[in-house]
Amino acid sequence: MKILVTGAAGFIGAAVSRYLANRGEEVVGIDNINDYYDVNLKHGRLKQLADADFQGSFRFIEMGVEERDKCADLFATEKFDRVVHLAAQAGVRYSIENPNAYVDANLVGFMNILEGCRHNAVEHLVYASSSSVYGANETMPFSEQHNVDHPVSLYAASKKANELMAHTYSHLYNLPTTGLRFFTVYGPWGRPDMALFKFTKAILAGETIQVFNYGNHRRDFTYIDDIVEGIIRTVDRPAAADDAWSGKTPNPSSSKAPWKVYNIGAQNPVNLLEFIETLERALGVTANKELLPMQPGDVPDTYADVSSLVNDTGYRPKVNIEYGIGEFVKWYRAYYDA
Repeated sequence: MKILVTGAAGFIGAAVSRYLANRGEEVVGIDNINDYYDVNLKHGRLKQLADADFQGSFRFIEMGVEERDKCADLFATEKFDRVVHLAAQAGVRYSIENPNAYVDANLVGFMNILEGCRHNAVEHLVYASSSSVYGANETMPFSEQHNVDHPVSLYAASKKANELMAHTYSHLYNLPTTGLRFFTVYGPWGRPDMALFKFTKAILAGETIQVFNYGNHRRDFTYIDDIVEGIIRTVDRPAAADDAWSGKTPNPSSSKAPWKVYNIGAQNPVNLLEFIETLERALGVTANKELLPMQPGDVPDTYADVSSLVNDTGYRPKVNIEYGIGEFVKWYRAYYDA
């Protein structure tokens, strides 16, 4: 297959591109290499892809999904079979500081991807949603059957909007779309704005780490390899219409249209202080901690019910935090000579 991966210089996008290219697919990756975080890390991921022996099955084009004409030309020229849309303006806290970036990348950009798929007979669009869509919901574990109408950040609202936009295109144009609600992804080559990266950098520098909600957060930390497995399994299984779906008792995770949403997580929430203790053991250093109240836009806990993804695709998360954090620390020490 010829597959477009957007956000290919990103943490998840680079890992997915590598997997698909290794499998023998023809992969075209795009990314605008913005400076939301260190661009050297993005270039490092791309160099790793370029250095690998994929027999010419990975190509990279620097462009943004918000560039409408370029997107239209790309789809018309390349004629993709499937699309994995991972490009987005990420970050809950940054959405409070720079909301316009989320409108441009996450709404305008997603519309351009939908239009490209619609007009060029794409067989399946898989796109990144987020566990943040659960917002003010307090029922655990989070299920795709739960209400997600109360986001607590603009980032979350933009991801809920993506799910709604995708449904519209699935309904109007019979475009199979699958949204994946990611739960706190971590691992080697991860994002510097995520807790594991920030904590590791600060601890090794002898700096105090800021621990919000006084460490009482719980997160369903999900290792990058498990996330990639879930993405690939959904790419290979285009969304289908749910014949049992009823508008009188609507299932929030499926439709009469070929549209589906899944949680993708480890299904094992970990207390933040326990997470930090595991990192301390991996580093061999005890952290100095400043305990602070919860920040605006944050939710106290996340916990994924992944039974739908397991039942439909055979997905099984395998990596525990001891192994996952250990692998991240080994990568960090090597990459930064720390």
